[in-house]
Amino acid sequence: MDHLSFEMLDPLKLPLVQRFYKQHYPTAKPKRNERIYTASIANQLCAVVRFRHIGTPHLLLTGMAVAKELRAQGIGHQLLNYCETHVLNQHVFCFAYRHLENFYHQHHFVVQLPQALPAEINQLYQRYHHQGRDIIPMQYSPPNQD
Repeated sequence: MDHLSFEMLDPLKLPLVQRFYKQHYPTAKPKRNERIYTASIANQLCAVVRFRHIGTPHLLLTGMAVAKELRAQGIGHQLLNYCETHVLNQHVFCFAYRHLENFYHQHHFVVQLPQALPAEINQLYQRYHHQGRDIIPMQYSPPNQD
């Protein structure tokens, strides 16, 4: 595999991400006010993850997607490794699909009880959960820096 490069997306490039999602994750709706991080190979987008502000100071990791033809090659892991040094902190949450719980756990996300979530995050979780989504609330827990 060629060299991966990572960056926080310039909002002017939002149409590129919208096109990527249309192909690889059609239900995703990226917005200009989100922090969007990308992975690229030879200047071609191959993975995207977004961070949405939910109240202050919380962020919701959402819309994690890797190009279909490049899945299971570690690109998602590398993108989250990049995010660990640039955006992830104890104020970041995600609603992991049940089959991806271990993936996020490998990146220091810990399952949370819904009632332990901040109110704004819990409201969103309850709405998604009642829509029938099989999701698990998780919170980033930075590893100990011994």
